[in-house]
Amino acid sequence: MNFEKLNDAIIKGDGKRVTEITREAIDANIGPANILDQGLIAAMDVVGEKFSTGEFFIPEMLQSAIAMKAGVNLLKPLLTASQAEEKGTIVIGTVKGDLHDIGKNLVAMMLEGAGFKIVDLGADVSPESFLNSIKENQADVCAMSALLTTTMPRMEESIDIIRRKLGHNQVKIIVGGAPVSQKYADEIEADGFAIDASAAVVRVKELLF
Repeated sequence: MNFEKLNDAIIKGDGKRVTEITREAIDANIGPANILDQGLIAAMDVVGEKFSTGEFFIPEMLQSAIAMKAGVNLLKPLLTASQAEEKGTIVIGTVKGDLHDIGKNLVAMMLEGAGFKIVDLGADVSPESFLNSIKENQADVCAMSALLTTTMPRMEESIDIIRRKLGHNQVKIIVGGAPVSQKYADEIEADGFAIDASAAVVRVKELLF
């Protein structure tokens, strides 16, 4: 199957068309892993590149991510049935005291589109909740978001607890959000920092592969 039409529908953010083409591919007995890799993930790689070069902005990237998720939702039961290998498990959430989740949601969708299993804890996530979810899901990465300068210290608190309980090598921790910087990430001993959703995908891949 030529995945050009599926790629194009995702890049244009046409969720209805993505659903139609994904169903057609499933009905044609195309392997779900192939649809995911060559159709959905390949398209989101292009979207990430367009965002990085300034051709796309957050609204366009969000629209593409939502369209991609329509295809992912159709593939999920098939991927589980075929035991398609995921690239890794990521626990993600906005830290305690912070209710902002739009950026976090976009990062989660971009990472899911890149082939990772996402455990989304939502907003206002306590250090203990991050820790417990990492252990329960045997997560490879923990991604934390903060959109307020007043909640940034919760990142450091969460990292301290995770490191104390699990050590430094069991899980990689990546941080981001409007007030967060590489300097701050270094200060709180995070493994990585991403300025936006596209960069988060790149950084997670660098940390794991």
